[in-house]
Amino acid sequence: MQTQPAAEPQVIPTGTSSHQLRALLAMVGVALLLNYVETMILPGILTIQTYFSTTVSAVSWITSAFLIVGSAVSPLFGKLGDSYGKKKMFLIALVFYTIGVGAAGFSPSIYFLIAARAVQGIGFAIVPLSLAIIAETFPKERIATAQGVVSATFAIGAAAGLILGAYIIQDLGWQWAFHSAFILSVLLFAVIWRFLPQGHTGTGRKVDYETVVLLMAGVSLVLFYLSEGPYEGWYSAYGLAALVAGLGLTVAFFVAEARKENPLIQLSLLRIRNVLVANGIGVISGIGMFMLFYAVVYFAEDPSPLGLGLDVLSAGLTIGPAAIAMLVAGPGVGRMVTRYGPKPAMILGGTIAIVGFGLFIFNKGTTTDLVIDTAVSMIGAVSLIIPIVNMISVSLPRDTVATGLGLNTMLRNIGGAVGPVVATTIMSTYTTIVKIPHQTPQGVILVPVAFPNGTAFDYVFYLGIAAMLFAVVLSLATKNYVFRKQAP
Repeated sequence: MQTQPAAEPQVIPTGTSSHQLRALLAMVGVALLLNYVETMILPGILTIQTYFSTTVSAVSWITSAFLIVGSAVSPLFGKLGDSYGKKKMFLIALVFYTIGVGAAGFSPSIYFLIAARAVQGIGFAIVPLSLAIIAETFPKERIATAQGVVSATFAIGAAAGLILGAYIIQDLGWQWAFHSAFILSVLLFAVIWRFLPQGHTGTGRKVDYETVVLLMAGVSLVLFYLSEGPYEGWYSAYGLAALVAGLGLTVAFFVAEARKENPLIQLSLLRIRNVLVANGIGVISGIGMFMLFYAVVYFAEDPSPLGLGLDVLSAGLTIGPAAIAMLVAGPGVGRMVTRYGPKPAMILGGTIAIVGFGLFIFNKGTTTDLVIDTAVSMIGAVSLIIPIVNMISVSLPRDTVATGLGLNTMLRNIGGAVGPVVATTIMSTYTTIVKIPHQTPQGVILVPVAFPNGTAFDYVFYLGIAAMLFAVVLSLATKNYVFRKQAP
């Protein structure tokens, strides 16, 4: 089994150069924008459903279309970035994102909105490309800290999106969630085009689009099955057909890759121990943390005594302290990776996440409890993500880093798609009927509605503990490395 070479001791610079600072600030701006946009529309999902008089299944594709396309194209854009330059492909991806978000605000139908979100999903490739740009710009001993800053900033964007999104949709309408995002996207494109360092021009190697299509189609069909399952049933004929076809195309991709001289993904590199560990933990952490996210949102908004009975805005505000905690923890975790290596950081992160899930079982009776529990869990999450991203960045050859990060992003998104499926399946199985007021022309009546109960939430959190425990065990297989200071 291959392993990455041990990191050689290097002289750690005492300062950050101008081009490194510009690159970091540009990527921080991207992290803020992306998560601001993707979370600010969440409070408006019900509003959009009512506006277009559509179904829950149809409106769910507002998020599913973005996720499916974004997951499918991430390895492709990573490969294109390695071949033709990361800044060039980053700007192209941002153009797709800007076009998609601009068109979404003028959607005349739910289907047009879903199509616009699919175009926007192409722009999701800016995530692995931004991490690859950091890896390319900074020396190895500073990559973890810089990626920690970027990863933590995602949380700030998400918190801002939930809070501002609720206000914008309430006062201006759901269209302005996209209009405001379009303005920010245009401004960010101008800033990055002008100030982001050019970086390496790439290897110039051609991309084998035949195998790329196999992977994109396979992943898309699998995610389609996961997205439609909760609404159309897990055993529907067309759902199972999509799953079987998706798995078949994915297998065909790996068979074809083994025969190519210039494959999208060098399979031998995937066998590097730290790459295997990083991708495995990426899937597991995605499942666990998205299970947590969905369960917490439902618990916060469920009527008392099943939940806290918070409105959308108040539920969003409970995430604010967690975002701040992640912003503080992110750079600290990066420095820990540099000094002690990724292995201790992942073990610590997984352990903190286990504690966070445990707190949700025994300590969730008040809003303050929920804030504390969420903050602890999110610190654990960021303490897992930063080491695995760094392991990909330093374990792979320089001209394959963007491709590797694209694949890791895809796998984390697949885990992120599985997590809500598991959570919603459990929460729809264990329910309690509660009568809630409903306004009718004849007056207010009490309507019986099924809500997830305490058993459902506890089962979700127990599964989360199991997932994080698995991540800790898997992290033990990491080949640790450190960067030590050396006298000039």
